[in-house]
Amino acid sequence: QVQLVESGGGLVQPGGSLRLSCAASGIIFSDYVMGWYRQAPGKQRQLVASIQTADTRTYGDSVKGRFTISRDNAKKAVYLRMNSLKPEDTAVYSCNAHLPGRSSEYGYWGQGTQVTVSS
Repeated sequence: QVQLVESGGGLVQPGGSLRLSCAASGIIFSDYVMGWYRQAPGKQRQLVASIQTADTRTYGDSVKGRFTISRDNAKKAVYLRMNSLKPEDTAVYSCNAHLPGRSSEYGYWGQGTQVTVSS
């Protein structure tokens, strides 16, 4: 059974930082592209960042330069370091695992963790 479990969300002030973690089980972790997506109320889900290898990372335009995605294949975990957080970063952040060449929609999803940026 595949499980993706996110942690690290919470309430943070604008300009602050958070680190999200996603622990995976039930998959050959190194085979998968890992990603973070977010969905704010009334908006479509959007890509935040994805990583296949250290040399293949993709970021959404709104987070470039502020967020960093990384992975630890030995621990079967993916991380999202979020700096300089803005109120518009408020959303539910979900972890995704999908095979290369396939859409993330056909992959596995975690339940999500809430990130709220507010003073």
